[in-house]
Amino acid sequence: MTDSSTGQAASAEADRIEAAVSARISPTSETLERVARVRTGLVDRVHSAASARRSPLVRALVAGSAARGTFLSDRLDIDLFLLFPPDLPRDRLREEGLALGLAVLSDTETRYAEHPYLRGRFEGFAVDAVPGYAIADPSHPLSPVDRTPFHQEYLTSHETPEVVAQVRLAKQFLRTLGVYGSEARTEGFSGYLVELIVLQFGSLRGFLSAARSWRIPVRLAQPNRDPPRLPAEVALILADPVDPNRNVASALSRRNLATVILAAGEYLDHPSEAWFRPVERSRLSRAESLERLHARGTHAAVIVLPRPDVVDDTLYPQVRKAERAVAEEVSRSDFAVLGSSSAVDADRVLILVEVAHPHRPAVRPQDGPPAGLDRVGHFLEKWTAPSAPVLQGPYVRADGSLAVETRRTDRDLEAVIRAALPRLSLGRDLTPPPTSPAAVHALASTPESPGLSQALDDLLAKRLPWLARPDRDA
Repeated sequence: MTDSSTGQAASAEADRIEAAVSARISPTSETLERVARVRTGLVDRVHSAASARRSPLVRALVAGSAARGTFLSDRLDIDLFLLFPPDLPRDRLREEGLALGLAVLSDTETRYAEHPYLRGRFEGFAVDAVPGYAIADPSHPLSPVDRTPFHQEYLTSHETPEVVAQVRLAKQFLRTLGVYGSEARTEGFSGYLVELIVLQFGSLRGFLSAARSWRIPVRLAQPNRDPPRLPAEVALILADPVDPNRNVASALSRRNLATVILAAGEYLDHPSEAWFRPVERSRLSRAESLERLHARGTHAAVIVLPRPDVVDDTLYPQVRKAERAVAEEVSRSDFAVLGSSSAVDADRVLILVEVAHPHRPAVRPQDGPPAGLDRVGHFLEKWTAPSAPVLQGPYVRADGSLAVETRRTDRDLEAVIRAALPRLSLGRDLTPPPTSPAAVHALASTPESPGLSQALDDLLAKRLPWLARPDRDA
């Protein structure tokens, strides 16, 4: 079979698969009609409640996938936005938003992002009631949700039924890879980003055909429309059509984008319905992980920090920063770092680091100045003193610089981490108080928990998602 005929066969198979998947993941016409009725009833109920309490509400609207029909059949939350005058003080915004949410939703729970919002239920559907400001210019928002009406108007005016079907396919594909969701925990593709990408490339396969040859960082906008002063770790740049100075993909990590780039080529060459079936893999237990460490001949330490009372979008960037700080310090301390991971439990934050050996060398080389510098005298005076803990030296290296070798006292990984933690920058909310220092254990001494299993999986079971599927040959 020629390459051309192979490609045609793969394309035909992808057509068949995507048609079957689309039928499975698309909401029925009855569901869409019911959601439309609920949207109308929800907005009407909010306006009635606002009128009854003489609230300064400007507008209530349902936006997002529930409004555009781009939601998946098994995954629907309704986003209700309560928009108030731009000059309303923040505390009054919170007060009015919560009051109107309580007036229309049942089984409510207060949640927190930049400001509080309500999660509850309305006629059988989960609803998030989020307050924001009714602004006139989307390039000058007062809160993170203020651009939402403009996003809604833009997408509604550009999306066709065919595009909506392709958006659902793209969401399901990314969901299977574990990279769908822009929250700090996931660092993936937001729903809005998925819809803009599908609009740009026309379909899931149009997106994947382009993505398979991308090199990070990827720029999908014209250079003069890119957001200014982008951070060095940016993965993808796509200017918001309603605010060209905003990068819609700012939450997306390089790791997750690289996963999609690799998956794009694999799917296009070897299409299978398994690419659209998320699989919940069992996590590694502590006992299984200890067996793996033994087989690898390595060692892992666990740092346990109290979980601060902050929202996830504030917490997870700090957790990743702390993980990097610990791994870098361990590496600087002459351990061979093989990997690190982190996770969050209900009451604690876990940081894991794997090293080639649990003890660093007993001998520590100390660098000195090259011959001829004024500092040579001070170096020699210090390291030739009778009390200097010298094992060997001072001596001259091949490059002409001085050196000395001393004996280390703390050699165990856990002891080194414990001594270093007070001086590390772990994040504003993660740095423990002196009265409650962080605990540092070997893995064998760390209690089991969901977070520990997740961190162990990330540390010791790294594998491309499609290779880890039990049904990957399906």
